[in-house]
Amino acid sequence: MAIIKSNERVGEGIFLLEIEGIFRGKPGQFYMLKVNDEYPLLSRPISIFEITEDTIKFLYQSSGEGTKILSRKSEGDAIYLRGPYGNGFPSVEGKIALVGGGMGAAPLYETGKQLLKKPAITTVDLFLGFSYELVLKDKWEKISSRFFYDIGGYVSNLVPVSNYDVIFSCGPDVMMKKMTEAGKANGVPVYVSIESRMACGIGACLTCTCHTKNGNRKVCKDGPVFLGEDIYEL
Repeated sequence: MAIIKSNERVGEGIFLLEIEGIFRGKPGQFYMLKVNDEYPLLSRPISIFEITEDTIKFLYQSSGEGTKILSRKSEGDAIYLRGPYGNGFPSVEGKIALVGGGMGAAPLYETGKQLLKKPAITTVDLFLGFSYELVLKDKWEKISSRFFYDIGGYVSNLVPVSNYDVIFSCGPDVMMKKMTEAGKANGVPVYVSIESRMACGIGACLTCTCHTKNGNRKVCKDGPVFLGEDIYEL
């Protein structure tokens, strides 16, 4: 059990949750969050947005029953969380593009922050797409070399794929497939972070099984990050 430090509404139905404590985790990993001992029964997988010295943050959208209940929690309330789980984004070098759509933007914040610290990384360009409004603009600018965004369109159209050595992407499936196709056409590897319903987070329940070209894999344990070409039929 941990204590909520803040649960700030940062956009229409979008919240930034900050929890007190010392936590660990790699960019692209996630935690399982649960607001109480009763309803809803299952925990919710939410990607790490940011880890600081004494807090962990999660950016989420209030959509289902679990996240709606979570959105009503405030400073001082208790919350249950387990993690970190999954495999995050791989170690890379050179010029990197981060491409996110909707709440797929969430895991890219800690990713960009950590990439900028590495001498082997020369560029971290961030491309985000939102349906209605841009949130946390000042924060995104701090963890990227250049920041581009689109409202209501297709952010993937803004990405000059051939300019990069590697692309990390998270968001709608159609967007990640398009980025994977563009990456293959330009000889650029694209890693995608898959979203899936899951119950346990440790690979025991098989709820999050997905099909890859190497057979069925568990999103929570083998992912959520996969090479795009392993996921999509191109």
